[in-house]
Amino acid sequence: MQPPISDYGFLSDLRSSALVSKDGSVDWWCPQRFDSPSVFARLLDPGGGHWRLAPAAAGSAGHRVHRSYQPDTLVLRTVHRTPEGSVAVTDALAGEPGARAHELGMNSPAVLVRVVEGLSGRVPMTVEFRPRPQYSLTAPYLKDRADGAVLAGAGPVDLVLRCHGLRLRADDDRVRQSFEIAEGQVLGFDLAYGAAYGDPPAELDPVAAVTDTVQAWQAFRELHQYEGRYQDLVRRSATVLTGLTYARSGAVTAAATTSLPEVIGGDRNYDYRFAWLRDFAMTLRALWVAACPAESSRLFAWATRSIGRIGAEPIPVLFGLEGERDVYEHECPRLAGYAGSTPVRVGNDAWQQRQSDVPGEIVSAAWLLRDYLGDEFDDEMLEMVLGLTEQVAATWRLPDRGIWEPREKERHFLSSKVLCWVALDKAVQLGPHLGERADVRRWAAIRDEIRATVLREGFDERSGAYTGAFGSSELDASALYLPVMGFLPADDPRMRATIAAVERELGGPGGLIRRWQDEPGGFLLCSFWLVECLAMAGERERAASLFEQITGHANDLGLLSEQIDLDSGAHLGNTPQALSHIGLINAAWRLTESGGQ
Repeated sequence: MQPPISDYGFLSDLRSSALVSKDGSVDWWCPQRFDSPSVFARLLDPGGGHWRLAPAAAGSAGHRVHRSYQPDTLVLRTVHRTPEGSVAVTDALAGEPGARAHELGMNSPAVLVRVVEGLSGRVPMTVEFRPRPQYSLTAPYLKDRADGAVLAGAGPVDLVLRCHGLRLRADDDRVRQSFEIAEGQVLGFDLAYGAAYGDPPAELDPVAAVTDTVQAWQAFRELHQYEGRYQDLVRRSATVLTGLTYARSGAVTAAATTSLPEVIGGDRNYDYRFAWLRDFAMTLRALWVAACPAESSRLFAWATRSIGRIGAEPIPVLFGLEGERDVYEHECPRLAGYAGSTPVRVGNDAWQQRQSDVPGEIVSAAWLLRDYLGDEFDDEMLEMVLGLTEQVAATWRLPDRGIWEPREKERHFLSSKVLCWVALDKAVQLGPHLGERADVRRWAAIRDEIRATVLREGFDERSGAYTGAFGSSELDASALYLPVMGFLPADDPRMRATIAAVERELGGPGGLIRRWQDEPGGFLLCSFWLVECLAMAGERERAASLFEQITGHANDLGLLSEQIDLDSGAHLGNTPQALSHIGLINAAWRLTESGGQ
């Protein structure tokens, strides 16, 4: 039995991420980069590699666990209470020594540190280290070193495991040792990654590294103040969003994991370790609210560079974290999948889809940043906005794959048409920034044609609501995006009927909203969209109550996955999910803007 998805804590050094279970096992780590091959993948297969550090009594009836992050950080402290005593384990992906604030993550050393502190009694502990690099394709050689460390080397990967105060010894394909920790005693472990033919793995003092990393995170958060409602929840989500940011480029990865299933045993298991342009406006809005304009502008600069010169072909919906377009998808048959959910996928072929909403997200983001960017855009941004606007003007009538990226045939999705309207509407408003090539009058005419088409074709008289696609009577929660993006006011009679129908037909327990009728899980982003719609419609108290129900689905560390199972309340999908935390931040700000207590 694999731990529930909600059992995992999230570590980040703004270069890579790791997931740590409640029982002290690091079951996921891709040390080179968020989207690089794993060295631990027990998250997706019992034999996929792990590093466990916990009391020998872990899992027994007398074992209790309490976890928390150090304030405003992703440094995780887990207190284990056992019949023999209590012990704390502090886990972190170390920052570069001395790095502070926006330096965090720029030169992360790729070192996972774990510090064990005896709190009371004398607690028997176990450490088990079993790496399996390259998504468990490789079993490395383990060698004892003269300094008491163990080197694990295979293919392109070197890993060095050290304990300051304990000599480690390899046992065939793993390290497996027992030791005791007494009250007041401290032991520090560090696991350093290095490329086999590159620089050797870094060496850090684990105790000093934890202290330094805490200070780096807290210095970062001190620069980013949020004065709205639900400050604690927003600060936690902002910290998670920072942890999902690849610092060197500014790109925000959609999630830390691949192939955690939307349905246990199903095949909707995708790789989310890339940056989606489709989510761009929502991401920038959340960064603007809970972070600072510098992070928003860095993300925009990454997008401009990644997109490059715009031609007739649609721009990719997603990129690698340094702007790579080629993220072809393949399967990893060696991994059994989380709870048997296959296939396990690496890469994501959605990058090849036509998704007509993408330009609207980018142009809307440019409009959001217009004052910060100045009266005149630089040449690259000017070309991008002009190119995207003209692309929408030429192609808005074409079908596409829509916001949910179905792998079936293209259709005329409502949300895509609305984002085409957004692209032209914002481009018209940006006209003074765009110079003499801005054809504002023509753009305005096409914008108005799109709006008339959506109002005529998007509303289904049979269901009495705006639906997922033209000519369809099937409700889709993406219709809630219309007021969020400013296409219609939330109190418009037809929009009000749509909000009521979505809540009635797609709603579930705990304030959750499904994307479509037969989906078993509540999609957290859509649930937060409903909060925004209700707040904009004047139902502030009900919106706030719904917000509090939805945020109650977070795990004990405040982390949200993509979906919540409507029957069991279990987390589903990749985790932590950027869109879920973005939805939380934007809904909290909408409640702040709408007034009320």
